[in-house]
Amino acid sequence: MITRVHRRGSRVGGLLRYLWGPGRAEEHVNPRLVAAWDGAGELKTLEPPVTVNGKRDYRALTALLEEPVRAGHRPPNKPVWHASMRLAPEDRDRVYTDAMWARMVREMLTEAGVATAVDDPGLRWIAMRHGDDHVHIVATLVREDGRTNWLRNDYPLCVQATDNVARRYGLRRHVPPADRTAHRRPHPVEVGKARRTGRSQTPRDELRRKVRTAVAGAADEDEFFARLRDAGVLVRLRHSATNPDQVTGYAVALPGNRAADGSPIYFSGGRLAPDLTLPKLRQRWGTAPSANMSSPGPRFSRAERVEALHQAATATQAAAEDIRRGANTAPHQAQATAQATADLLTSLAYAVEGERRGPLHRAAEVFDRAARDLYGRVARATSRSQQMRAMARLVALMGRISGDDDTIAALALVLDLARLADTLEELRTAQQRLHQAEAARAAAAALRAAADVGRPVVTAPPIPTATAEPTVDGGRRVPRGR
Repeated sequence: MITRVHRRGSRVGGLLRYLWGPGRAEEHVNPRLVAAWDGAGELKTLEPPVTVNGKRDYRALTALLEEPVRAGHRPPNKPVWHASMRLAPEDRDRVYTDAMWARMVREMLTEAGVATAVDDPGLRWIAMRHGDDHVHIVATLVREDGRTNWLRNDYPLCVQATDNVARRYGLRRHVPPADRTAHRRPHPVEVGKARRTGRSQTPRDELRRKVRTAVAGAADEDEFFARLRDAGVLVRLRHSATNPDQVTGYAVALPGNRAADGSPIYFSGGRLAPDLTLPKLRQRWGTAPSANMSSPGPRFSRAERVEALHQAATATQAAAEDIRRGANTAPHQAQATAQATADLLTSLAYAVEGERRGPLHRAAEVFDRAARDLYGRVARATSRSQQMRAMARLVALMGRISGDDDTIAALALVLDLARLADTLEELRTAQQRLHQAEAARAAAAALRAAADVGRPVVTAPPIPTATAEPTVDGGRRVPRGR
């Protein structure tokens, strides 16, 4: 089941004529009311009557719906709210009576804040049905006490309420509610500029990838900023107004991305992703603002790289078991482990593919979506998450993978990460976070495809070239995931 919120209008009568009319393709059959606001009276008295000439008279119902608007204090210019609830194709074979539709509509509108109890002078609304698989809802946005209810954020509220109704009635949940785990999409202006300059990615997307790679391989903020500068990223620090020695934030820019006056265009961590602000990164590392400088360690030998990958694989297996065991008893610990595992996969993708954005980089980005907490929160570190983050830094320090032995060890680690992604999918499904469950499922499939024996993960190490997957397509903005 899905609810669509249509554009608001100014004429109740025109909308009613359309809904009770034949429709654009004569698809409106047997239109009738199925529900109305509390205190409206009998539905048969509200139904637009058929006159002697065979046409319906909408004046009485229109006047009832418009009465609060006419008596309200400074009503909005477009006070007519219109939505439709529709069943998924899989559920259209079942029989739904008008009474069942009335209950589902009332429950959805109550949760979304449109319908209120009889003792609350709320909005006036009606629900009408002229088909087996959907109903239309019409409301006016002025309450009976004269105040306007603007119904802000009405779409996400209706989607969440519809999802709850579908779950209670055993219906297909057509579109999961938004969970705020998707990162910010580039603005259309950024997409157009990237297209004109021949970039396959917008600067925002490229910076996000570089910042996440630096986060995964750093132990504190000083090493994080050093890694960013080593990667060719311009870094600007923001200092406290009361304590100039304290860093309170940062912004990053690409050297070739400049404004009209020639100055670099900086993006703060929060503009890249909600969990990339400096306070949340400090919480992620478990360090205080005054953390000491940590210098990167030396390059590893091939045997040491193999041993490091074996250690990471063992830690990944234990982390998958911890997530499975703590799904019901300690979800915050499972969340911390998942976030740290995303760092490990990011480090592994860079160790295998370098700057070339190949299948492991894409799998890491999808897994990162599945591992995030809601609303950009960062889970408190646990012993397991600290171990996984230590493995991420170890893999980042060991250098590029180039031989057969470390390639085989990397393949084993990729498969262990795929199995952990399967466990994460089970966790997100149990938590009813379906967008993230889908992302975890996609990450597991991508990891298995990358570890396919017929397609080795690494080849002979050529000079890395930028072959990033395009995020710019014809100058159009990529749709936001919900």
